[in-house]
Amino acid sequence: MKNIKLIYFIILLSLTLLWLLADPILFSSYKFFPLRKSMLSYTGIMAIAVMSIGMILAIRPVIIEPMLSGLDKTYRLHKWLGVTGLIFSVLHYLWAMVPKWLVGWGLMAKPARHRSNEETNTLLLFFKEQHGLAESIGEWAFYALILFIVLALVKWFPYRYFFKTHRFIAVIYLFLVFHSIILMKVDYWDEGIAWLTALLMIGGTVAAFLSLLRKIGVSRRSVGNIENINYHSDNRVLGLSINLENSWSGHQAGQFAFVTFDKAEGPHPFTISSAWKNDARIEFLIKGLGDYTKTLPSILKVGDKVEIEGPYGQFDFSNGKPRQIWVAGGIGITPFIARIEALAAKKTDKQTSKCIDLFYCTNEPDESFINALKNSSEVAGVKLHVLVANKDGLLNTDQICDQIPDWQDSTIWFCGPKEFGKKLRAGFLKKGLINDDFHQELFDMR
Repeated sequence: MKNIKLIYFIILLSLTLLWLLADPILFSSYKFFPLRKSMLSYTGIMAIAVMSIGMILAIRPVIIEPMLSGLDKTYRLHKWLGVTGLIFSVLHYLWAMVPKWLVGWGLMAKPARHRSNEETNTLLLFFKEQHGLAESIGEWAFYALILFIVLALVKWFPYRYFFKTHRFIAVIYLFLVFHSIILMKVDYWDEGIAWLTALLMIGGTVAAFLSLLRKIGVSRRSVGNIENINYHSDNRVLGLSINLENSWSGHQAGQFAFVTFDKAEGPHPFTISSAWKNDARIEFLIKGLGDYTKTLPSILKVGDKVEIEGPYGQFDFSNGKPRQIWVAGGIGITPFIARIEALAAKKTDKQTSKCIDLFYCTNEPDESFINALKNSSEVAGVKLHVLVANKDGLLNTDQICDQIPDWQDSTIWFCGPKEFGKKLRAGFLKKGLINDDFHQELFDMR
């Protein structure tokens, strides 16, 4: 989390500094209309630049994921940039429209226009002739942008509609690229900010077309058939075993994939619950938490076709300390099941295995599920602690530290409800744990 915050602020600061080097605002007399012209340029550049980076991140570039410590962090940065782009777009709109309104209401004098020598250049003259069109396109694209970004942020808006409508942002973005190129301040083309913005817009445009053509992640897609279904009714967890028909690059325990059961619904991210054994089989454990996932036990059947894209994620259990503490909340047990399976398959040395403690917290214990987890944990040499919330209460940092006296020698791996993880992280940091030793996926893709 710290890493993406730093990258986010570096992006904003770098763009601002480059703009300051290109714009004379620091040396101007600060009269209103020259100031307005500069702020229109600044807010416009910031809006299109951060949206361009957001578009590039949306296509799930493999090279960027490790830099941001996982696709979950990539999407979190994508979300922040989208909101930031909207904020700068609103500011840009206000700088453009409010003075016009004030002039129209007679509250502000209209500035005198001066003929520019830009009009003697054929290319610049053509661009100037497109200003009216670019302004109109920008205004209507702005209204549409507000609508679709708000829909993306509102959690009650159904995922299947979000999946379809979010693609319209790519179309809106392309209109905003035209608006930005035509209205870019001519003097900026002698400076780095214009060329950097242009480069980002080229990358964003390519990403937009990949999205519209549904080519995102196409090289990482595989097709399979549901081979086995096992529904745990007590905790409402659906177990699926899928036999892959074509190539799968393999995966590490802790990674996830986008799974499409119904093309109309679109892909949903699910953590892979099996270790990769080069046997063309992959498994998932899916909790019925949303409207769609609740219906899966009743609509899926053996033999159904499934499309899988991945793997993604950096929740890889890399260990820089002598021991690990795993904490799973509810369906957050999934990556740990995959890791346990991988450890058992490798017949991990007992001395190393005893250095792993797994705390599994659940509100809905399923006896067969827990028994299977106990057996596999024993084989892998992982010490299992099962806590049932209505009987044992909610797990906290003090309880973990009491049961593991040498917790300081551990890295913490958490998967579960966001607030639960936030409290545990805060508790461990307060006790002196280094932030980088607490690993948690931000499993929120919108």
